[in-house]
Amino acid sequence: MGENCSSGSRLIVHRSLKDALVEKIVTLAKGLKIGDPVDPETRMGPMIERSHGEKVMGYIETGRKEGARLVSGGNQILKDSGGFYIELTVFDNVKNSMRIAREEIFGPVLSVISVESEEEAVAVANDTNFGLAASLYTRDLSKANRVARQLRAGTVSVNCYSEGDITTPFGGFKESGFFGRDKSIYAHEQYAELKTIWMQL
Repeated sequence: MGENCSSGSRLIVHRSLKDALVEKIVTLAKGLKIGDPVDPETRMGPMIERSHGEKVMGYIETGRKEGARLVSGGNQILKDSGGFYIELTVFDNVKNSMRIAREEIFGPVLSVISVESEEEAVAVANDTNFGLAASLYTRDLSKANRVARQLRAGTVSVNCYSEGDITTPFGGFKESGFFGRDKSIYAHEQYAELKTIWMQL
């Protein structure tokens, strides 16, 4: 698939590491096969429908117009297939005020935002209307615990990407999710209506 509701769309990285990391990401992106989802070699399929593909392409154009630097991708490909395939797209020099950083794209678009400190990274990460999932990467266990607690997201992964499983609750903060939790014992709460009765005897 080319869409995932909890897929990371903003990469917040320290300025000193940014260029080397972006280079690795672009190399990886160019090596992933885009194509027929039935083919076992495929790593990303098409957008769900033409109208959504056009919406994603609109975001890519908006990113260019707002001054983000297109590093890789940005084009519709495999047009003869009849599917709406979009290249894995990476933007650098993104400001958190840009639409590609503020809105849910649901497509293969990554916005790279550089910061100068841990505190700035947390502030940028939390400066969004959404909070479904976040991932952080560090070798420092104390930092991992500290930052994971500060991130306003329903699921936080450390040094990995995780959808969780049926035993862990899944849902978001702010405008993400449906104001409840799927999966785990906590999902039962959405099927219950609590009622209070006061009675004088």
